[in-house]
Amino acid sequence: MAFGSMDNNDGNVMSEINMTPLVDVMLVLLIIFIVTVPVMKHSMEIDLPKVSTAPQLEKPDVVKLAVDAKGAYRINNAPVTDEALRKELDELATHHPQPVVHIYGDKQVAYERVINVMGMANKAGIEKVGFVTDPGK
Repeated sequence: MAFGSMDNNDGNVMSEINMTPLVDVMLVLLIIFIVTVPVMKHSMEIDLPKVSTAPQLEKPDVVKLAVDAKGAYRINNAPVTDEALRKELDELATHHPQPVVHIYGDKQVAYERVINVMGMANKAGIEKVGFVTDPGK
């Protein structure tokens, strides 16, 4: 019956494991899991936003904002002062759809001037700002 017990017929040690208790335990565990899994329903209610899959018909305008080597600003090739640039960016932020601002920075301009433009666009609420670079030859 147990491992290592003496067999009555020939006096040899029994070298087989009795699998019946193991199978019984496994069947009991299987029944427990089958009963408890439907009870353990972990779900969370989430209200997801509704979106339409219709393509966007209106394409946003592209505003070219350049910073020349002297640090002067230009919007679509028209020179503007710092204060006029702030007002223009505030006005552009109210458009629907909001325009995309492309920043062209001269490689010799002080980095601070480009960062100022980015800060002004951020304060105005413009969400799409990109940098235009010239790939080296």
